Amino acid sequence: MYDYDLLVVGSANADLVIAVERRPGAGETVLGGDLAVHPGGKGANQAVAAARLGARTVLLARVGDDAHGRLLLESQRAAGVDTVGVLVGGAPTGVALITVDPSGDNSIVVSPGANGKLTPGDVRAAASLFQASKVVSTQLEIPLETVVEVVRNLSSESRFVLNPSPPRPLPSELLAACDPLIVNEHEAKVVLGESCVSDRPEDWARLLLAKGPRSVVVTLGAEGALVASADGVERVPSVKVDAVDTTGAGDAFTAALAFRLGAGASLAEAAGYAARVGAAAVTKEGAQVSFPTAEEVEAL
Repeated sequence: MYDYDLLVVGSANADLVIAVERRPGAGETVLGGDLAVHPGGKGANQAVAAARLGARTVLLARVGDDAHGRLLLESQRAAGVDTVGVLVGGAPTGVALITVDPSGDNSIVVSPGANGKLTPGDVRAAASLFQASKVVSTQLEIPLETVVEVVRNLSSESRFVLNPSPPRPLPSELLAACDPLIVNEHEAKVVLGESCVSDRPEDWARLLLAKGPRSVVVTLGAEGALVASADGVERVPSVKVDAVDTTGAGDAFTAALAFRLGAGASLAEAAGYAARVGAAAVTKEGAQVSFPTAEEVEAL
């Protein structure tokens, strides 16, 4: 019997968000709205999103011994996430600088801070969490060698989910463990590199699958997603909503998909549910504060 439905290993940032009429070009200054500070980071976001959906969730991350770190710990606990794996100190808490335009699209610059100090040794020291977790999910806002160590510490029965964001080429050992690898259009093209010889998402999915993952999910925003495995490629529709802010929507999608896979759903079923969760998340401003409960997803 597992203690946790989901172990998230990843980043925890303070999101510093400014609304702008348009994003500045090189050398340009634009005026924005008031600064808002939210708990964020892809790892922390995924943990909160899963917990709000009802998943028994634990987070392995590192924050600074500062006000931003305390904000992040409080937000995790408020959502019901077990913070036994959150380490404190070593560097200031990571920060993401985010601009959001009137269409809801965002641009993000991340200062890793303490996230860069989450080491392979920290992963090995958390071996009991890996043995206790049904699904393990991570991203690339922590060092790549730490992500590889996650794969090496999986229990034999655990399922591994990776969203390679921010994207970079991935070692074969990491790709082979992914079930699924979850990418958006930009991430797919970076991971594929020179082998990205098509503009069709269906082809990206097949090409990515050929690199070694057990399954692949390509997210397509308002167009839903594609799922690919040895059984073939299937398109999963989304729900039409009026987007207010897309910040964190991909994290909510990944968390929901990982949770549903652990509950026994097929890849297509889990992706369909995740698409609804992501759609609900973009209807509100912010990242974690926008993540829906299971009841809100059903209502959608």
